[in-house]
Amino acid sequence: MGAYILRRLLLIIPTLLGIMIINFALVQFVPGGPIEQILAQVQGEGDVFAGIAGGGGEIASGGGAEGYVGGRGLPPEFIASLEKEFGFDKPPLERFLNMLWNYMHFDFGQSYFRSISVIDLVLEKMPVSISLGLWSTVIAYIISIPLGIRKAVKDGSTFDTWTSAAIIVAYAVPGFLFAILLLVLFAGGSYWQIFPLRGLTSDNWEQLSWGAKILDYFWHIALPVLASTISAFATLTLLTKNSFLDEIKKQYVMTARAKGLTESRVLYGHIFRNAMLIVIAGFPAVFIGVFFSGSLIIETIFSLDGLGRLGFEAAVARDYPVIFGTLFIFGIIGLVVGILSDLMYVLVDPRIDFEKREG
Repeated sequence: MGAYILRRLLLIIPTLLGIMIINFALVQFVPGGPIEQILAQVQGEGDVFAGIAGGGGEIASGGGAEGYVGGRGLPPEFIASLEKEFGFDKPPLERFLNMLWNYMHFDFGQSYFRSISVIDLVLEKMPVSISLGLWSTVIAYIISIPLGIRKAVKDGSTFDTWTSAAIIVAYAVPGFLFAILLLVLFAGGSYWQIFPLRGLTSDNWEQLSWGAKILDYFWHIALPVLASTISAFATLTLLTKNSFLDEIKKQYVMTARAKGLTESRVLYGHIFRNAMLIVIAGFPAVFIGVFFSGSLIIETIFSLDGLGRLGFEAAVARDYPVIFGTLFIFGIIGLVVGILSDLMYVLVDPRIDFEKREG
């Protein structure tokens, strides 16, 4: 198993390289780079973002002064100075190689439009996304797996029918609509002011005791986590049920029952190990989906400043150091989570040996 993990870790390098090459190449053809936006700001037109923070500009697209529509009427020396400050005076290949060299030293540069380094910016936003992604995934698994097993055992019963109806409705409701509903009902929208509207903690969090800090934290994330969990919960429950139903019908289950084993022993001693493999296989997709993909809308609705909003704002502003830095970090997290999923396979069923399968 050690050799397999080592090979998977080494595969991270070419995978990340491929991701960065493709995205860097695509960026070269995207109009409206950061210099164009700054020139538009100078001339009082176009999208306006904060002023230049300067520094670290080897990761962007853009040509000479004649390539900037917003540069008409402005001195070429001014545009040339912007190109030099952002690093656009260098060829694309040189910028890309410089970027990779810096990333090898975990130097992700500085945001174009914020006076902060990319790594500090990511660390600043990380608690929000970790809170949403981690707790949503944990809650989804804690609820969905027992519920899916129960539905499989009671297949066709009234319990199965009603819970299936509730799950279908939950899956059909868009996450953002459910978030707005929670906001209106429980965050002072029109009815009850039970939960806070924004932030992970209260303003006086530092003055609270440890117990009060924990309660305050969960009080703030209750609604966002619930809104993030709803779709993953529905999918995971049906996946668990179908996986267990498929295993229940197999010959080895009939043999175990014929030997006189209790239903509980058959279910959790024999069926559980095999049925859970497909559920575990979906863990990386569930975690990454909640952690990254579904966070933007939830963060916006509940006024949370996390990685979802950071990535969106960076894309709109063409803040390339932030875009590529977060892409690199997210890629590493996704690949490592995939390796952890394989380790969970072995933990659930020790008979699985990835090294023999590869051989």
